[in-house]
Amino acid sequence: MTGVSIRTVHDVAGLDAVSAYFGEVWRTPRTAPPYPAEVLHSLVHAGGAVHATYDGERLAGACVAVFGPPGSEEVYSLVAAAEPGLGQLVKQAQRDWALGLGARTMRWTFDPLVARNARFNLAKLGAVGTEYVVDFYGPMRDGVNDGDESDRLTVTWDLVAPGQPYDPGERGAAPATHRAPDGETLARRDLADLHVWCRVPHDVVKLRAADPALALRWRRAVREVFTEAFGQGFRATGMSRDGWYTLTRENDEEGTV
Repeated sequence: MTGVSIRTVHDVAGLDAVSAYFGEVWRTPRTAPPYPAEVLHSLVHAGGAVHATYDGERLAGACVAVFGPPGSEEVYSLVAAAEPGLGQLVKQAQRDWALGLGARTMRWTFDPLVARNARFNLAKLGAVGTEYVVDFYGPMRDGVNDGDESDRLTVTWDLVAPGQPYDPGERGAAPATHRAPDGETLARRDLADLHVWCRVPHDVVKLRAADPALALRWRRAVREVFTEAFGQGFRATGMSRDGWYTLTRENDEEGTV
């Protein structure tokens, strides 16, 4: 993209700018960014990496990653944010850095109710949702998550093998199993028991600001579907443009994922 560049950030001034950028994204006070510059500096000093994307000289995205347990060949992405159209550049910079140091997989978490992030992570990058964690952070006080419970979906990204197209199955023909807070179908499950589909709100961030109680009902309804399915060996493998997750598992004859 013309005028867009990706850089690793090591200097104090650059890390301070990244910290301020994250504060703007998560709408925190300038005096209390979610990732203070001194913390970012310590992570870099410990062998982690901060990557930033610039549109000209304007900071337009950033991400932070550290290595996982010794011998795991895995990195963990602590945070990533970018302006529309730049997210994949940020994640690919993380991927190149990780591969260069011998990693084979990357993990991170995101809010499963944020449909656009689910589509980016699962459909665009080809990561797979491998764990559902209830109230991962506990209460959060930023301007995006305040008043909600912090459930997170852990995704695992294979850095070596490209993501495979997922089979969305025949959602419309599957029986409904759960009702959403808006009165419509929340989840469906096929009779072969190989697919579960679950719907999320169109824009949970706006919903949370307008009606926190309704957003919380959505949170708990989706949680029920995911925890049940994950407990039975399903994984999140896709997200449709109209806001439906696809959860899949292998046939028992082939071994459950």
